[in-house]
This record gives sequence, C-alpha cells and structure tokens, in this order.
Amino acid sequence: MQLKSFVAIFTVFTGVAALSLLIANVSVDRIERNSEDGVRRALLLKGEDWAQVEAEGLHLRLTGVAPRESARFHALTIAGEVVDSYRIRDDMQVEASAGFIPPDFSVEILRNDDHISLIGLIPDSTDRAQIAETLSDLVGSDTVSDMMETADYDPPTGWNLAMAYAVDALATLPHSKISVHPGRVIVEANSESTDDRDRLKRELSRAIPSDLEVQLDISAPREVVSPFTLRFLREDGQGRFDACFTDTDRSRLQILRAAEAAGHEGPASCTIALGNPSPKWGEAVSLALNALAEVGDGSVTFSDTDITLIAAESSDADTFERATSQLQSELPDLFNLHTVFPVTEEEAEVMPPEFSVTLSPEGQVQLRGRMTDERTKAAVESYASSRFGADQVYAATDLDPELPEGWPVRVLSGIEALAFLENGAVEILENHVSVRGKTGNPDANADIARVLSEKLGTSEDFAIDVEYVEALDPQADLPSGEECVQQINAILTNTKLAFSPGSANIAPGSGDTLTAIATAMERCTHVKMEIAGHTDSQGREAMNEQLSQSRADAVLNALMSRRILTEGLSAKGYGESDPIASNETEEGREANRRIEFTLVDDAPDAEENTDETATEETAEETTEAGNE
Repeated sequence: MQLKSFVAIFTVFTGVAALSLLIANVSVDRIERNSEDGVRRALLLKGEDWAQVEAEGLHLRLTGVAPRESARFHALTIAGEVVDSYRIRDDMQVEASAGFIPPDFSVEILRNDDHISLIGLIPDSTDRAQIAETLSDLVGSDTVSDMMETADYDPPTGWNLAMAYAVDALATLPHSKISVHPGRVIVEANSESTDDRDRLKRELSRAIPSDLEVQLDISAPREVVSPFTLRFLREDGQGRFDACFTDTDRSRLQILRAAEAAGHEGPASCTIALGNPSPKWGEAVSLALNALAEVGDGSVTFSDTDITLIAAESSDADTFERATSQLQSELPDLFNLHTVFPVTEEEAEVMPPEFSVTLSPEGQVQLRGRMTDERTKAAVESYASSRFGADQVYAATDLDPELPEGWPVRVLSGIEALAFLENGAVEILENHVSVRGKTGNPDANADIARVLSEKLGTSEDFAIDVEYVEALDPQADLPSGEECVQQINAILTNTKLAFSPGSANIAPGSGDTLTAIATAMERCTHVKMEIAGHTDSQGREAMNEQLSQSRADAVLNALMSRRILTEGLSAKGYGESDPIASNETEEGREANRRIEFTLVDDAPDAEENTDETATEETAEETTEAGNE
C-alpha cells in the first residue's frame, strides 16, 4: 500500500516537472523570437536594414557591415530601446574599416641654429633613436625636440629614402625647414649670401637620389646694387635683358610683363636687390620698355634715375620722336630721359675702332689704338697690368692729343669690363663701346652693364655680346664639402702622415702626402674644415691634449707654407677624448693616434633678424703613422 502511494506521488511530481520544463522552453523560445522580431522590426522601420539580428538565448547578436560609424551606433541605440542593452552583443563592422587607407605620413623638421624640432607622424618601424642620435651630434641632445607620433603601418614607398636625405641635408642648413613626405622632400632655408646659396644648391642637388623628388627653396640676403641697373635690348623684334634689378616682387612682375610685351620670350631673370632710387622703379621701367617696343629695335638702359633709349638704324624717326616724347611726359618724377637716334651711313662716315683691347684664352692682353698723352698712356698700361698681370700685357699705342674729351675714362672702363671675361675684346669709339667674348661668370652681362653705365654715363651707347660657358665657371664643378673631406682623407688613408715620436714634427717622408693634400685643397678653399688631432691614452691627459693640438697646428702650418688659403681651416686638439679603437692593444693605440678632417658648421652665432633680411628668391677619419 505504501509502495503504491510513493509511486503515485513520484509520478505526479515527475509529470509536473516535465510540464514545467516544457513550458519554460516554450517561454524562452517565445521570448527569443519576440525579442529578435522586435529588434529586427525596429531596425527596418528606422532605416537600418543592413543590420542582422540573431538570438542566442536571452542575448541578441547584431551583425552586418554598417556604411559608417554613426549608422552602427544608431543600430545599437535602436536595439537598446527594444531590449535591455546588456543583452545586446555588438559584432557589427564599419564599411570603411574593411579597406582602411594608411595614414598620411609626414614630418616637418625645423632648425634654428642649435635647436631642432621634429613634428609629424612616422611609421612605427622608423628608427627614431638613430635619427635623434644623428641630430644630437649636430646640435646637442638637449636641444632636439622630438614631437613625432607613430602609427603601426609599413613605411610607404620612398619614406626611408626621404627621411635619410632630409637628415643629411639638415647638417648644412642652420636656418631651415624641411618637409618630408613619401618619395618627396621640400627644403626651405636661408643662406648667408648669394654665393653661399649657390653652393648649397649645388651640394644638395648632387646628393639627391634618383628615386627622390626634392624641391629646393634656398634664399639669400638681397644684394646692394649701385648704381641700380637695368638694360634691355631688342633685335629683330626679339627682346632680352643684359641686366635687370628691381626692388619688389610686384615691380618684378610688372617689368617682366612689359618685357614680354616688348618681345622677350622664355624665362627671364630679374634680381630683387637693395638700392633702388625710387619706389616707382617698376613703373618707370615698364613705360620705357613699352616705348622701346613702339620704336622697334634698340636698347634702353637705366642707371639709377638716368635713362638712355637708343634706337636702331632701322627705326622710323617720326615713330621714335612720338614714342620718346610720350615717355618723357609719363615718366615719374626724378627720372631723366636721354634719347639717341643713330646717324646712318649716308649721313656720316662710319669711324673705325679708335681703341681696342683683346684678351686671349691664355690670358694675354693687347692694347691697340691712340691715347691723349704719355701720362694717360702710362696710367692705362699700369691699370691693365694690375688687372691681368704685367707680364701678360702688350701695348701698341700712339699719341693723339685731339681725342675726344673723356677718352681715358672710356678706355679704362673698357679694360674693367674686359676683366669679367675669360677671353674677348672691347672696341671703343667716340660714341660707342662694344664688349664681346666668353665668360664663366653667369652674372657677367649685368656686371659689365653696371660698370659701363656708371663710368660712361647714361647717354652713352654700348653693346654687350657675352656668352656664358659653364666649362669656364670655376664654381660650376667645385666639389662639395663632403667630397673635399673624402678626397683628403683618401690621400691620408693611402699614404699615412707620420710624426716624429712624442713630438709635433712631421716626419720628412710625409712631404709628398702634404703636397697631395695641398693639391686637393686648391679646389676646396670654399669649404670650412677642421683639422682635428687625436692621441692614444698613454701619458697624462693634459699632455695628450697639448700634443694633439700641436700636431693639428703643424698640419695647418704645413698647408699654409704650400700657399694654400687657410681662411676656412681651423686646427683643434682633442687628446685621448675620442678613441676609435681599444687602447689596450698596439693596433688600437696606432688607430687612435690620428688626424681627422671634418666639416665645420659655419652657422652664425647670433640669430639674424629675418624681418630685415629680404630674400629673393642649407667626416671622414684617417690615421697617422708614428708613435708618440
């Protein structure tokens, strides 16, 4: 009886449990479906039909690719309004992340004398420690500000090449801003002079790798020009500048537009300089060029406020008179106009050259023609000897007291103009001076025009036919500072420089080595270098420093005795402070006893006021033989 009662009770409880489990499963399934359907319906109604909903128990999993981040956030918000947010699992993606574009890596490096700042975004793999070490060697670790951020992406093509070039370029540019981009570098810098600017451009251009795009914008202080000169010629309708200086970018644009209208074709150069005689310089030049274009062929020359407009023989007299009269009435105050209309062959006999000066490619100068008296003749020959060398001048001159007034000045001016040429000739007439020849000076035309307009006066007619030949330019193929150091150190590597043991006396057998260094230095006088002496660690530190200084001085004096310009050279002894090998072995001590030629950063100590400076337009080691 009891057993039957137990079975009955157990059966009832089992049935109730099974029924409860069935009801629970049905309830959970209904809740899942209701939640899933509710969220899906809400998403569809609010336009987020890209989102997919999947029930996982009481949790809802949201999937799909959102068109943008705001859409993903909107979908989460909609789902959170239907069910509790803790039940939502976000497995959605944003479309942009599937094809993410790497960041735009770039760095801006600023250097102001001994302070360097780096700002930008670089790949995480960039060796910023090496960059910091290299820059610290330039200016010191305390003055390098590294504000670069990193991103974990592979360096884009050309990035490492651009960074390496920028860091190397910074060594020669004490006042600069260098912008680095993948495969491209933009260099903006100030230089000390036009010569320094040209040198920096040559050196930086030579160092550009073939796969790198580099934009160089190196400015120089404005040149002070006196007299302020401009000369424009027009032949057969084609115009060209012999010389062109102006005061501002605005006036330069004004002048170049007028020159183009007067027949100038192709790029034109007009240097911005100091010394303009009037703020209306650009206006006056433009008016004169317009008048010359109306006249036809001829020339117009400015020397400060004095203007000379000379017509060619083919010009029409009436047109010349009309154009010059209008120019005279329109010129700004202070400017004086002198006009010359040529005398034709029918009106006057053409005079042969009264005096000529020729300069041969070998440097020999011949003076031929007439002078007024013996004193003037001696003065002319003396001046020519001072310019070209007494042993190079041959004079074949006659005396004629009837020569025109001012004749000696014309001859001396012609000789001065000829000094700008490598070879050529000057022909001097009573009313005309012509200069022709070849030169290695790209500014020779402007220099000659300035000299003749200043010495002869603005009313004089002169012609310049000078060809620039790059092969004659001593600056065109000068080695860079790095190349000079490499050449000198290569000599010292091949033939060691020896000193007597324990002294600063250069061993007699090292004379050929010094001569070879002096020969290399002849083309490197434009480079500032330091002759650094080093010793091993044997002996007292103070004695080693003194010995290294004496040895560096000995090398400097030896070069000076070989007539090498040593203005750019300095000597310094470092003693045992900078070993390159272990002093525990004889080989190491031998290596540490050495002379080094290194480049010197010639940045000025005082910071210049850039507002007052208008701009136109920034070591190898060798060892020595011998024991101390």
